Order: sequence, then C-alpha cells, then structure tokens
Amino acid sequence: MSSVAVLGCMWGDEAKAKIVDYLGEDADYVVRFQGGSNAGHTIVVDGKKHVFHTIPSGIMYPQTQCLIGCGVVIDPFSIIDEIEALRISGVEINNRLVIDERAGIVLPIHTEMDRQAESRLKSAKIGTTGRGIGPAYADLTARSGIRMLDLKFPTYLKKRIRELYAYHNLELSREEMEQLIAKLKAAWQILKPFVKAVEPILHEARQRDEQILFEGAQGTLLDRSWGSYPYVTSSSTIVDAIGIGSGFSARHLDKVIGVYKSYCTRVGEGPFPTELFGDLANRIRIQGNEFGATTGRPRRIGYFDAILAAYSARLNALDSIALTLLDVLSGIPELKLCVAYRINGKLLTQVPSHHLLLAKAEPVYLSFDGWDEDISNIRKLEDLPVNAQIYLQAIEDTIELPIEIVSVGKERNQTFRIPQGGTP
Repeated sequence: MSSVAVLGCMWGDEAKAKIVDYLGEDADYVVRFQGGSNAGHTIVVDGKKHVFHTIPSGIMYPQTQCLIGCGVVIDPFSIIDEIEALRISGVEINNRLVIDERAGIVLPIHTEMDRQAESRLKSAKIGTTGRGIGPAYADLTARSGIRMLDLKFPTYLKKRIRELYAYHNLELSREEMEQLIAKLKAAWQILKPFVKAVEPILHEARQRDEQILFEGAQGTLLDRSWGSYPYVTSSSTIVDAIGIGSGFSARHLDKVIGVYKSYCTRVGEGPFPTELFGDLANRIRIQGNEFGATTGRPRRIGYFDAILAAYSARLNALDSIALTLLDVLSGIPELKLCVAYRINGKLLTQVPSHHLLLAKAEPVYLSFDGWDEDISNIRKLEDLPVNAQIYLQAIEDTIELPIEIVSVGKERNQTFRIPQGGTP
C-alpha cells in the first residue's frame, strides 16, 4: 500500500504511535495533519521510551521523512525542545523534518487563555491539557491567527501580533512586544531550515508511488464535530481531515487502519458509558501504565465499547483494525463487551448525538472468560489462549471489520499481524 492512514478511533491514547512505529519501517514519509503539542505519542525502542508531542513518530527510522502539515498548530518553543531532545538522544533530523509554511502558531497568549478558560468553567471543565491548542485554532478560524511563515517577516509579524491582542481586547506593552518578537526571531532562526510547503512534497511522493503513512492525533470520539461535544478537542480527527491538514486528499488513500485498545480509556471530562471504578479500574490502569504522556493525568478506564467503536469505524471508512494492549487484560477473570445502550428504558445500538443522552446510557454487555497466560511473547494468533482468540473474534463481529494487527507489549517487536481473513 502506498498511502496508509493510522487513526485513533476512540478518545485518543490508543497507542497509535506504536502502530505507526511498527508500520513506519517501510514508510518513506510519516505525516501529522492535525492537533498540536496536546498530543502525546509514546514508543519504546530497545527498552527506551520516547515521547513525541508534535514531531511524527516515524522520526526514529533514519530513512524516513517526517512531515507536519498545515492542519497542525505549532508551539515554536515546544517543538524546538523536541528537536533538541532528539539530537541529544542521537537521532539525526536534518533534512528529515518538514514543518508546513501554513501551519498555525501557538503563542503564550493562547496557553494563558486556555488555562483561564478552564478555571472559569469550574463545574463544566472540558479537561484540556492547557497547551493553548483550542485558542490557537479559534484565532485561525477568526483570521486573527499567526502562521509559521509569518515569522520570516518581522515587521508584518509585529503588526499581526498587535492586531491579535486587540482582537482579544488585550494590551501588550512595548517592552513585552519586543521581548516576544525577540523570542520568535530566535525561534525562527532554529526552525527556518525545516519550514517548507508540504503539499508539493506529498504530491511528488504520490507520483513516485512512495510509501506515505499518515499519523492521526487524539481520537475520533474527540473530533470537534463528531465527538461528545463540547468535551472534544479543537481539530477534526477523522480521516477526512487528512486532505484539509496536509493537502493530500483522503480520496488518494489506499488503506485506513483504525487503532483501538482492547479496553477503553479516556482523559479529561465527558461521558464514558462503560467506565469502571475501584480495584479493577486501578488494576488495568497500573498494568497498562494508563497515565497521560503529555500531562501525567491518570486515565479513566472502561470495558470495550463496541457501539462507539462501530460508530468511529463508519466515520473513518476503516479497512481494518489494530488492537493494542491485549497483554494488559491477562489475569482478569471476566471481560465484558458493550453491544447496546439502554437510555430511558429504550434499547439502542446507535450513538446519541448529545452528550447528556450519552451520559445516561446504561451499557448492555456480553461477558467472556478471561485468560491467565502471559501473552507478551506471542507472535501468532493461533498461539494466543483460546479465550483471547474468542475475545478478538467478538470484537471483529461487533465492529464488522477484520483485526489486522495485534500489540501484546510496549516494545516494537511485541506486535504481530493476523493473516488476511481475520480470526479463525
């Protein structure tokens, strides 16, 4: 396949980066197309953990070009820290990283606005990371935002920043302005070798039939239109965002792989029908190291929700599934799969559009016996415990898609493919 998209299909944190890293060995390009430094992508290579926030996960392969599309909002100071951390780790990025000229900029005003908004909301908090992503996207929509190539033109940049502050009825003193401009000038000197137009690169790569891998951030259920609004992110996270965020139309994709955990997690506020509490939730959280890569916040834990999973599969027109963290479920006596909701006495198999209705949903479960075996060294479907195979088959049956990739541990090699035809 010459162009493949890997998308998180729940509330994010599905271990997408591991799947991108697994597939990235054969990729000529890995592309981010939305989100910002609020995304935390973690991969483990030779026992060492690497966390990326804006730079695509494919950066660990020395032959792979990593592109950041115009749909991503860039915190210039944060991405410089990432670049420096990679260099310290011995990862060569020169001539391998491209940041689109049209990408929006996250400024200090945006992080401050983000934090203030969360503190004002009190009982109606969204649970953002406080990285300024939402305000930056809002300013771009209002045509008040700053874009990456604006940094090349200091006089114009100063004018745009002055107008941005005026748009928000805020004042910036002359001294504060000079300090901000000086910091941005310094950032531009570091970033300008990486700043180019991404669309022509992808167009030419497609003409050469090179391998292009698109890496989604966050997850489908956090999409600003199709997620549990308002408890969503500030960008579009579904497959159609690829064209908007990179200039490579989703019509050109050869394959779309949806990443799901073998259970559900969520960070931040919002409805979560299958949420678990108590000892079982704590056990899964600890076994799965379910703490946010960006914030360190403990993730909420729940059983696999096949209703939401099927919904996200439809939205993304998925071809197949990558199922992660199956090893975390070893030793749990009983597993459950949500196959319907009961809301106000009615049985539903569709996702309600309003978060207040989703919050009322009582899950209807199918139950499955668990398994005790350590599966982290298994590399073939048929070597999995029978109960694990039955669980995978149930997920396939309820989502009506084949599971193509299974992850049974943190390391790159703790992953295997299921031959075409799916589970037995």
